[in-house]
Amino acid sequence: RPTFPVSMARLATETTLSTPVVCCVIPMEKKIDALSAPAEKIREAAKLYAGAERASIFFSMGITQHTTGVDNVVSVANLAMLTGNVGRPGTGVNPLRGQNNVQGACDMGALPDFLPGYRRIEDEEARRRFGEAWGAECPAEPGLTIVEMIDACGTDIRAMYIMGENPLLSDPDLNHVRVQLGKLDFLAVSELFLSETAELADVVLPAASFAEKDGTFTATDRRVQRVRKAIDPVGESRPDWAIITQLAERMGHPMGYGSPEEIMDEIAGLVPLYGGISYRRLEKGGLQWPCPNLEHPGTKILHRDRFARGKGRFIPIEYRPPAEEPDEEYPLVLTTGRVLFHWHTGTMTRRSGTLTDQLDEAYVEVNPADAEALGVADGDLVWVRSRRGEITLRAWVTDRIREGVVFIPFHFAEAAANILTNPALDPQAKIPELKVCAVSLERIR
Repeated sequence: RPTFPVSMARLATETTLSTPVVCCVIPMEKKIDALSAPAEKIREAAKLYAGAERASIFFSMGITQHTTGVDNVVSVANLAMLTGNVGRPGTGVNPLRGQNNVQGACDMGALPDFLPGYRRIEDEEARRRFGEAWGAECPAEPGLTIVEMIDACGTDIRAMYIMGENPLLSDPDLNHVRVQLGKLDFLAVSELFLSETAELADVVLPAASFAEKDGTFTATDRRVQRVRKAIDPVGESRPDWAIITQLAERMGHPMGYGSPEEIMDEIAGLVPLYGGISYRRLEKGGLQWPCPNLEHPGTKILHRDRFARGKGRFIPIEYRPPAEEPDEEYPLVLTTGRVLFHWHTGTMTRRSGTLTDQLDEAYVEVNPADAEALGVADGDLVWVRSRRGEITLRAWVTDRIREGVVFIPFHFAEAAANILTNPALDPQAKIPELKVCAVSLERIR
């Protein structure tokens, strides 16, 4: 049984619960080889979390970028429900999304299987409602995720328009990405700077930065906030909404939007979560959805009274190993991530002298034990190879990385970590396994 406090009464009344789920919460000894910390430390952390009057879990992109990404997030939600850390101030499960306004983009249907407001694409009434508003027929089947779109280049997809994304540095298995993008008949990219992807484009449309456009951002706490331009767009650059509407008009499908405020008004009319949100109200401060009408103050805490489906649902999760594990040829595990001084593919931050003065070269972190076994010293140039490619960079020998694991930041095109990474997908969310792949490391002599 659980070795930490659990409110069985609350579980019975507020969740859909099966006894085996509760009894199998911590069978740690059976999975000890899969844990990165001693079992007693995990028990101690569990007791601290469950015994706290209020406890929150914050997670970043790292736990999602696995072939078990959905399982990882579900496990976190299971823990929060099990301990009653949902629906009260100071509790909850809080994702730290990859960048500002990821929440807003998802809210607006920038997903392959949802319309705005998280209406499923299979929902006939939702398709009818949005189709009437937009003067178009909404597709009845889900679309593709980015990795699937790259795979479809040259066959199902012959032309592509990419906005503010740099897949030639951010996607897994970059050699494959370059080949696939080269199969397109036409590629257009809308960007602030000439990124690695924009360099391949037939047409580059100059976009405006956040400081040059009006609009809203929706943060991870569902708070919709106004963004006001500090200066007019520089040169020929234009805000994203203006680029899209002007392209649509030239292609014979005018949208009729004259300003971001008009778009927000349409959102409020079509998306109940945003029904009470307007620019006028946002002038006084941000509002958190659900905000269904103009009198509603916004919702600070979700699930305060009930879960969306009535009762919270526990989902049993079985451990599954990564899609690619170390072997004799590739004996190390590579994980990738960010560093303090750069952001994503470095399209902006690597053009800042202040930031590049701090760090402007890729590196690989290597545990001292691994370095000694491989004959690698701190600062040596090394090859890092996977089944998909190889890169050259300097070794940083440090005990902050575990033995058997190496770390490479993914900001640097000249030693792009994602040349190495595995495009294997989570079966549900279709997120690639960017955080685990097998590699070898060799000193360049």
